[in-house]
Amino acid sequence: MNQHSSTKTSRTLPSRRKFITDTATIIGSALIVSSPFDASARFLSLDEPVTVGQIIDRFISQVPRGPIENTVDTLKSGSRDTIVTGIVTTMFATIEVIRKAIALGANFIIAHEPTFYNHQDNTQWLENDDVYRYKADLLKQHSITVWRNHDYIHSLATDGVRKQVVEQLGWQRFGDPAQNVFNLSPAVTLKQLISEAKKRLNIQMVRYIGSPDQLCSKVVLMPGASGGTRQIEAISKNKPDVLMCGEISEWETAEYVRDARAKGDKVSLVVLGHIASEEPGSAYMAKWLKENFPAIKTTHIPAGNSLSFL
Repeated sequence: MNQHSSTKTSRTLPSRRKFITDTATIIGSALIVSSPFDASARFLSLDEPVTVGQIIDRFISQVPRGPIENTVDTLKSGSRDTIVTGIVTTMFATIEVIRKAIALGANFIIAHEPTFYNHQDNTQWLENDDVYRYKADLLKQHSITVWRNHDYIHSLATDGVRKQVVEQLGWQRFGDPAQNVFNLSPAVTLKQLISEAKKRLNIQMVRYIGSPDQLCSKVVLMPGASGGTRQIEAISKNKPDVLMCGEISEWETAEYVRDARAKGDKVSLVVLGHIASEEPGSAYMAKWLKENFPAIKTTHIPAGNSLSFL
């Protein structure tokens, strides 16, 4: 989920009114009228206040299978009715990120991962915990709304996280961002592959299995936490030179790759880290906000890695 080095091309952003007009032209007025989300967004003017709910609904309206039932993408603090003064996008709404949002005058944080230390953000077990209480009170004292955008950004026609990761790696010409497999040309050594990934994704260190001199052409890219079963199945099906993933359970994928190499297979593993492999998705979200709500100041703040390296 972190470390981000963007190579975006600057451009003049359209006005909100122009965006709405263009959207109506592209997707058709019938779709806008039929959607409970876009209908309210149509009538926003450039000077009109925008609420948290309107921003959330605009994003969900662009998700092919949204709204999603039983999603973890709920408010972790604040209200849908909050008028937005500024937005921060990040992987984690950490206390440090919250403090930076306060300094920026931003009252809406869009995070990709949980705020309160478990997937569902269940806080009942934390009611008497000092760290939880401090964080929850900080959000309340400064009237900051936090929304998690995890399921929805992954459910776009092209996964927004994967799309931005591919763009930052510069791999658009090597494969479809909607798929896992990328065929690098020319082939590079594992050492070169790791070095370039660290540079482009702003990663301090990675873990790996393999020979640094191994030539790598076929790469399976799986950001985030895909799980051992999916990672192993991807290796078995695609026979890549290397699997590049976000995180692993050490008793699963790493042991499979170790055994595969002992068997004679020339397959390597690069573990980028969950934060490092998905932080670009929060940069994607910031870009989306600047295009859809250009009048609101949006800032992407990388959460940083919670772990240090010796």
